[in-house]
Amino acid sequence: MAFSSQHGGNIIEAAAAIGVDASSLTDFSANINPLGMPDSLKMAITENLALAERYPDVEYRALHQALADHHKVPTEWVLAGNGETELIFNLVQQLAPRKALLLTPGFAEYRRALARVGCEIVDFPLSEQQGWQPDESLLSALTPDLDCLFLCTPNNPTGLLLDNVLLLAIAQRCQENNIALIVDEAFMDFLPDEPGLIPQLASFPQLYVLRSLTKFFAIAGLRLGYLVSADTTTVGRIRQLREPWTINAFAALAGEVILNDRAYIDASYRWLRAEQPRLFNGLNLLHGITVWPPRANYIFLRCDVDGLELQRALLEEHILIRHCANYPGLDARYYRVAIKSAADNDKLLEALKRVLSNKAGSGE
Repeated sequence: MAFSSQHGGNIIEAAAAIGVDASSLTDFSANINPLGMPDSLKMAITENLALAERYPDVEYRALHQALADHHKVPTEWVLAGNGETELIFNLVQQLAPRKALLLTPGFAEYRRALARVGCEIVDFPLSEQQGWQPDESLLSALTPDLDCLFLCTPNNPTGLLLDNVLLLAIAQRCQENNIALIVDEAFMDFLPDEPGLIPQLASFPQLYVLRSLTKFFAIAGLRLGYLVSADTTTVGRIRQLREPWTINAFAALAGEVILNDRAYIDASYRWLRAEQPRLFNGLNLLHGITVWPPRANYIFLRCDVDGLELQRALLEEHILIRHCANYPGLDARYYRVAIKSAADNDKLLEALKRVLSNKAGSGE
């Protein structure tokens, strides 16, 4: 039976489920860059340990300037947070939407943030028959009675990127109908040729783009994300009303350092260019699973073997993958796996071969 974690990366709970030490598990459930924290950041933290002895700048001026410079936008458009999730809740609380549209399957925290402010939620289901992608029917669903739409691109958990022409049409329709468009680009950094919607912000004053630095730069434990929007009134209100010092000094330092680490960024692109197609092709050759071509650093798949609880079977092999049964619109057949190092990806493929052949050999 799949354990009930709402997110990937919960290796402690997974290890407890089979009675082993968490350090013995290889974690494919969290989509973190396997290159690990950049050496430039390790050095910066080591050289600045004394930052822990005093309060950070409550305005995080250097951090916001670094983020603004990176995207070539005014600093007042940018607001950093203790991970992107904090900003999802901050933004929803400030916008206070009454009726929102959510694409399903999608990241659970959008729904939780909307529910917290008493917002009515309308689901727009994506279907396997359409490749888990929205089409122009989404435009028809953007009616004036809505005041909020969440989009995630690349989508979590499917890993698929929205068509750019459709995305701009969605932004235009939202603007015409006075709908706040919140676009989660947490994994966009893994796509070097995709600028995302930040360059379009000046044209859409009710567009809010969320970004995460924790996945690409492997600093999930530090927690660092940011919001970018030309709606300086809303961004300013959040800045003014939220709790002080939600970003620790080392996370703030990270944002000042890592965006300039070109060697790490280029090495990450080389790793993904090699391992993304290799792992996808390896999975695609296995009988008993269906996979969808990834755009980011994780792969969405379906287990087609009746009665096989794939997450549990791989846990017995000391490998943790993310089950997707708790995503609205999905069932227990669907899973997500991170793309990791070549050695770890080989370990996953070999374990899957054993699990699938054992199931077939049992005659079940």
